[in-house]
Amino acid sequence: MRRPSILAAILAAASLAGPHLALAQAPAKGAAEYILDYDAIHHPVMARKGMVVSQSESASRVGADILRKGGNAVDAAVATGLALAVTLPRAGNLGGGGFMLIHLAKENRTLAVDYYGQAPAATRPDLLVGGDGKLDPAKRYSHRAVAVPGTVKGFYEVHRQYGRLPWRDLVEPALKLAADGIILTDDMVYATDVYSPALLADAPSAQALYKPGGVNYAPGERLKQPDLAWALRQIRDGGADAFYRGEVGRRVVAGVQAGGGVLTLKDLADYQIRIQQPLWCEYRGVPVAYMPPPAAGVLLCELMNIVERYPMADYGQNSVQALHVTAEAMKLVFADRARFMGGWPQYQPPVQGLSSKAYGAERARSIDLNKAMDKAAMPGDPLTFESRDTTHFSVADAEGNVVSNTFTLGSSFGSHVMAPGTGFFLNDAMANFSWSGSESANAPEPGKRVISTITPIIAFRDGKPWLASGTPGGTRIIGAMAQLISNVVDHKLNIAEATSRPRIFQAASDTPVEFEPGFPIDMLKLMEAKGHKAKPSLTMGSTQSIMIEDGVFEGGADSRRPDAGVAGVD
Repeated sequence: MRRPSILAAILAAASLAGPHLALAQAPAKGAAEYILDYDAIHHPVMARKGMVVSQSESASRVGADILRKGGNAVDAAVATGLALAVTLPRAGNLGGGGFMLIHLAKENRTLAVDYYGQAPAATRPDLLVGGDGKLDPAKRYSHRAVAVPGTVKGFYEVHRQYGRLPWRDLVEPALKLAADGIILTDDMVYATDVYSPALLADAPSAQALYKPGGVNYAPGERLKQPDLAWALRQIRDGGADAFYRGEVGRRVVAGVQAGGGVLTLKDLADYQIRIQQPLWCEYRGVPVAYMPPPAAGVLLCELMNIVERYPMADYGQNSVQALHVTAEAMKLVFADRARFMGGWPQYQPPVQGLSSKAYGAERARSIDLNKAMDKAAMPGDPLTFESRDTTHFSVADAEGNVVSNTFTLGSSFGSHVMAPGTGFFLNDAMANFSWSGSESANAPEPGKRVISTITPIIAFRDGKPWLASGTPGGTRIIGAMAQLISNVVDHKLNIAEATSRPRIFQAASDTPVEFEPGFPIDMLKLMEAKGHKAKPSLTMGSTQSIMIEDGVFEGGADSRRPDAGVAGVD
């Protein structure tokens, strides 16, 4: 149901004042109902036959074109993801991995797909360790940090099992973008400028993103990526085998091993994705599908269970009391993350306990509504670091199928390694293990998948998908998603409004609450009066969301990333 609008009252008053003041006439009987809410400052993009929302408007258009050609949401998602490897090389990728939720309408079935990076078989405890026994920054961005990539296998397998159009039709648009060139935006030029010293020093093959001599392009110029086009052509013609058993993989392995990495051809050939049941939780009666471990769905579920114990709607959106509860809940969840989360499959976190309503209620009792915790939040007992440049996209089609996908290279441009002749960057997922030599559940081991803060969602109403969303942001992902969910469920905001509202982040009790731009200075002072440390912050996340209401697709592209865009199908 849509939130009642004051528009009708405005129009009624205007009509009483005479025809010159009337903005519109009431619709005739039987006419379509107006769905815009003029109470809102921000409005979603609307469409009626499908929609794609991503961090790159040109990639969103690729996905929408696939829908127009008869593809389903899975087809469009694969095409969008491959296009992002061309238009957003710092995060969109062939050399990384991620997590995907798929809802299949005809079967009324929701699936969780894990195609995250995996530690090579030759992983050893000192692989990325420096002389001080800790993670060596010089090795973090290096060939040693490359885990087995999962993106190509993930996309190929979901298409094979759930797609409709021929595989080559999904790869061809990205191939054309790479071969013919893309018009560079200010955002992409800024990224390649900032990272040019590292990219050109660590990966001379990254010269592919620059003019001769390492000179950066200017906005509006065209960048062609012939090596990436070659790799995409191989994948188009040979499927996933071209990457995991063919020439693309051989080039990747040769490049990694030349720099001291341990990735092998057998690691590639042995890699498998996991398709499983999602983790289900409810927030105020709204069922939400989350990704199971090693993704962070269970932590987002725990956070929502804690927040649910408080009347957030009565507090008001971004009021001091609502922000206080959110910050305190984050402290509790991050304490549990440090204690209970670990890499899969060697460690199985207590998912049932962490996600239970009873445990959420118990954790909520630790919150004092009048003051912040004055000591470190301790983990509970449920048994009785990532980059801002991950990226998310959401897809929905006219048949009711929905895809919510987040994938990543780890850091911006991943390991900064581009294997010669391939045209794409490789991940640095190995750096996200715990390298301190402790008995951490997230310690590196062969075949292990590192814990992640990634958590795409699909929420349901009346048994049908209602909201698909996700975000980059590293450790800030969980908080950004929780605030988005609360904005639409508790505060009844449209998806554009819910996306645009400023966000906070809180990790450990002894760290400040971070406030995005948009909060008045008085709010920081009010939070300090409750005992919080408060400080301004950079933006948090980049949620790319689709809400489906009354058969209308409503897209919210997060302007925290300048090139984000919605492409609708009518």
